[in-house]
Amino acid sequence: MKPNHLLLALAVALMLPSSAQADFSDCLADLRQTAASAGVRQQTISAATDGMTPNDAVSFMDKQPEFTTPVWDYVAGLVDEERVEEGKQLLHKYASALHAAQTRYGVDPATVVAVWGVESDFGKSFGKRPVIQSLATLACEAPRRNDYWRKEFVAALKILDSGDIQAEEFLGSWAGAFGHTQFMPSTFLTTAVDHDGDGRRNIASSAPDALGSTANFLRKAGWRAGERWGFEVKLPSGYSGPSGRRQRQSLSQWQARGITKLDGGDLGAGSAALLLPAGADGPAFLVTKNFDA
Repeated sequence: MKPNHLLLALAVALMLPSSAQADFSDCLADLRQTAASAGVRQQTISAATDGMTPNDAVSFMDKQPEFTTPVWDYVAGLVDEERVEEGKQLLHKYASALHAAQTRYGVDPATVVAVWGVESDFGKSFGKRPVIQSLATLACEAPRRNDYWRKEFVAALKILDSGDIQAEEFLGSWAGAFGHTQFMPSTFLTTAVDHDGDGRRNIASSAPDALGSTANFLRKAGWRAGERWGFEVKLPSGYSGPSGRRQRQSLSQWQARGITKLDGGDLGAGSAALLLPAGADGPAFLVTKNFDA
């Protein structure tokens, strides 16, 4: 091929979409149609997706720290004295909203604020990726769970369509979780509440909405008012018995296996599962249904 012909061919190739770009465009067009069929207004769909290209969300799928970081390093990165102190201050600052949430949903304020601290460092770390773009990328390019990502994409567009969240604040994690307590869009649709009474369910800009929504989430997940999530226990030397969240037994059964409170006292009544996050040689916890929630 002559040099000038080669340059012309290269120029034409650069103007044509790559196979990957074409695949994403075709997938996005299908997603848009699915959203329209689900009742999302075309104006909302166009505003959110016109000119969209994929982002880097897929690259994070196998890098979630809760599955790749040793347990105590993970805990140390989430819970320190500074975060605990800030949590105490926020318990006081939002006492009215937290009390109202406890009255309505039965979840104690400390638990709700603890979730807030772990999920977004009390609103300081929402994530910076556009939720719609991340979910479209995952729906079209993820190696697994594409149907799940498609449903979340449509749910996210429904949130925009409702006006609860504005497009410019609809930012979150690589997986599409967003707001103070990092709800997935489908969870938001079924669980978020307008706790501050302004007519919008906005867990991105309203801390009271996020706190009330989190309490409602825990209630729906089976939270039992007045019950502890669990407590640390002492195992007998050489313990090799059952453990794990699915191995739930009465506290009297655990006690019969030689397990006691740290002070050696009786475990009391009720049922629980034994968790050994660092193995039998590390700390041990008996956890209730509230831990599952």
